[in-house]
Amino acid sequence: QVQLVESGGGLVQAGGSLRLSCAASGRTGSTYAMGWFRQALGKEREFVAAISWNGYITPYADSVKGRFTISRDNAKNTVYLQMNSLKPEDTAVYYCAARTGMVPTTTPNYDDWGQGTQVTVSS
Repeated sequence: QVQLVESGGGLVQAGGSLRLSCAASGRTGSTYAMGWFRQALGKEREFVAAISWNGYITPYADSVKGRFTISRDNAKNTVYLQMNSLKPEDTAVYYCAARTGMVPTTTPNYDDWGQGTQVTVSS
């Protein structure tokens, strides 16, 4: 089991930036891929970004390409999501997730999930 705690969400105006962090604890000695998903009110959870244990980045969701960047710092057991040029349609609860092994997936097939952090973008 890996415990995940997201932080960094909040309210921002359109065009602004936020950086989300996800700190992992517990079984952090094992290799695991990590991803970010989001879920807007009334919508299904959707893929945003993912990164392998050794730093290879899965192609971003089309809706965030060129604006969002995923990264990880294994020494700190933390994954980040830098979000720039935010749009109102980015408003959602953002979840980080961990998956045992090296390779992430764009589907919500992960072993552990964080509690989520709310991102609200005003127009």
